Amino acid sequence: MSEIIGYKIHQIVDNGQAVQMSLAEDVQTEPISQKQLIMENVSKKLDQDTKEQVMPLLEAMLQAQPTIKMKSYAQTNISITMPKNRYEKLGRPQVGQVLRIDIQKI
Repeated sequence: MSEIIGYKIHQIVDNGQAVQMSLAEDVQTEPISQKQLIMENVSKKLDQDTKEQVMPLLEAMLQAQPTIKMKSYAQTNISITMPKNRYEKLGRPQVGQVLRIDIQKI
């Protein structure tokens, strides 16, 4: 059984006969602070004794770091071209809407 992944429409080009949609995987992002990223990376590089001495100082220095949104992996992008009548049968999806695309090996 496969996981269902949504793809958000980023661009639609309608040339009258066919419709081309550019989609990107609809990945949810989590807010993560730069402080947290730096602390984790520094922690990986230090032995336990050095961590105990350095981490409190580093934490104090990084108190005001902003929170950013990050993706844990690169998005999959898809471009689909279809006849206009098929696009209309799909309900004329618009930019920003999410579609379910079933991609499986048969």
